[in-house]
Parts: sequence; structure tokens; C-alpha cells
Amino acid sequence: MRHVSLLIALSAFWLLLSGVFTPFLLAAGLGSALLVVWFTDRRMKVLDLEGHPVHLTRNALTYWPWLLWEIVKSGWDVSKRILHPRLPISPCLVRVATSQKTDVGRVIYANSITLTPGTISLELSDSEILVHALTREGAEGLATGDMDRRATAFEAAL
Repeated sequence: MRHVSLLIALSAFWLLLSGVFTPFLLAAGLGSALLVVWFTDRRMKVLDLEGHPVHLTRNALTYWPWLLWEIVKSGWDVSKRILHPRLPISPCLVRVATSQKTDVGRVIYANSITLTPGTISLELSDSEILVHALTREGAEGLATGDMDRRATAFEAAL
């Protein structure tokens, strides 16, 4: 499954970049994609659950739109605070517990925190993430555990 999906993704990327549909270039693109799949699997041994997580595609269709909306809301909040004359920020460090079972799940959660404006993941361990938040409200929002639950559900396909 991973081999086929990687081959399709690489071929589509080749077509997107070249934009030319002559038989020679289509064959060259397919040959290059096959060679890359072979190298990643046989020689580099990186075509695994972490290297090409195709099994997360179904869950990504619900997680990414939610995360995008959180990024927009947070970006709006940070923009308002920056433009406010008094600059109402209250920077703080907070440790947030993680409920993910795998390294990939914890990294997804930590990266989701960092992608959201106003928060940055500083340190990741097996059971918690050290987060710098621009405001106490942002830190309290992480403490509710909504993002943690959603990241754990996203990881469930693993």
C-alpha cells in the first residue's frame, strides 16, 4: 500500500512540475518515481509507517480542517493583541500532558501547538510538552485538552 501510494504521489508531483505530457517524459517520470520508491524501500529503508504515513489519510481529512480553523482563530487573536495600544500579553511557560501512544502522535501534537500562533512547543518528552504561550488564555486553552484529544484521535489509525 505504501509503495503504490508513494509511486502515485511522486508521479503526480512529476506531472505537476513538468506539465508536459509527451510519451518520453511520462516514461521518464514513471521510471524516476519507480527508482525513488526502490531506493527508499530497499537501500534507505525509510518507507515505513513514519516515513510515508499513508494510513493517516482518512483521519487527516477531519484533523487538518479543524487545525486550520484553530490557526485562523489564534492568528486573529494574536493580531488583535499586537495592534492593541496596551499590548495585552502575558507570556508564560506551561507543561501540557500528552495522551498519544506513539512518537509520531506526540510529534503531531507538538507541531500542531507550534503551528497555532501564540504558542510554541519548546520541549517534548514521553509524557508532556513544555509550551511557551503568548497569553495565559492560550495556555489555559491548551489545558482544556481539546487539541490533545483530537491529536490522539488522529493518531488512532496507527
